[in-house]
Amino acid sequence: MTNRAMTTTRRSFLATGTAALAAPVFIRGARAQEKFVCKIAHTEGIGTPITNAFDAWAKTLNEKSGGRIDAQHFPAAQLGGLAEALEGSRIGTIQVTTAGPDSEEAIAPEIAAFGGAPGFIYKSEEHVDKVLQGELGQKCSDIARAKTGVEFVAYGETGFRHILAKRPVASLDDLNGLKIRVPQLRIWVDFWTLLGAAPTPLPYSEQYSALSTGIIDAIDSDVFSIVGFKFHEQADNLTLTGHWFLPKAVRVNAAWLDSLPQDLQDLVRSSAKEAFAEQRNVNRANAAKTLEDLKGLGVKVQSLPKEELAKMEEQTSKLFDEFGSKSPETAEMIKAIRALG
Repeated sequence: MTNRAMTTTRRSFLATGTAALAAPVFIRGARAQEKFVCKIAHTEGIGTPITNAFDAWAKTLNEKSGGRIDAQHFPAAQLGGLAEALEGSRIGTIQVTTAGPDSEEAIAPEIAAFGGAPGFIYKSEEHVDKVLQGELGQKCSDIARAKTGVEFVAYGETGFRHILAKRPVASLDDLNGLKIRVPQLRIWVDFWTLLGAAPTPLPYSEQYSALSTGIIDAIDSDVFSIVGFKFHEQADNLTLTGHWFLPKAVRVNAAWLDSLPQDLQDLVRSSAKEAFAEQRNVNRANAAKTLEDLKGLGVKVQSLPKEELAKMEEQTSKLFDEFGSKSPETAEMIKAIRALG
């Protein structure tokens, strides 16, 4: 064999051998798909429309990702209260939670108004949709991403909030001195203070026990949460006021989302929008039925008279200017939201 032939043979062997060695590595890489754990943790009650939506969404993420996303759902404060869930979503110890945009009052006051602050800002469900499902909703998400490290990939809702109390509330006079639980946010304290109540900031998870022990006399809540957390066992007077509509931003840690391959990023965003569009439909369709369920559980339900509701709105209206004074951007957002109503 000539030297040239030997050289050609060695080259052929080396090329073949190199390919043979590389092939198993390629196959192993294709088979060993990287998994991305997605912990979904929040404080919403078991069986509520928003918790059911997270159940459905987690299933969709697991199935449509082909197992590449491992979505794990922990509702009802299983991994901690709202403060822990918010902090976890910001730093990435959990990947997803939900809360009203008003939770960002301290960090991004200009988007807090999207969470219903400072009360009576949303006039109807149609108004909510115009705001959150349009350009303003996207702007809210962009600001949240820039300032808090989370992206609002969709908006669910728990609906309008009402007063659940141990004693009947039939007028504004009945609010005087009423110890009502509020989130640990300044705007909620100011709202109830203007109405003569005694707002008591408490974590969401402590409401039931606080009603039981008398630390508080009342809470404000959507009807689904009253049933889901059995608050009606401790307070059985429900006054329909609709003073605050609470959207729920589906908050995804931005760094985690950015770490996903592009197809999985698209899946997270698109499937969230689908799941929570359905959640909003279910929430609205079932609100009246849930109210009837509460009556069947012994809850006494009444509507606040229109003239009293008008007084309630008038007495808290100054908060629009006060809240807007936090920054020009905040005032602009409040104006834009109200203009769509």
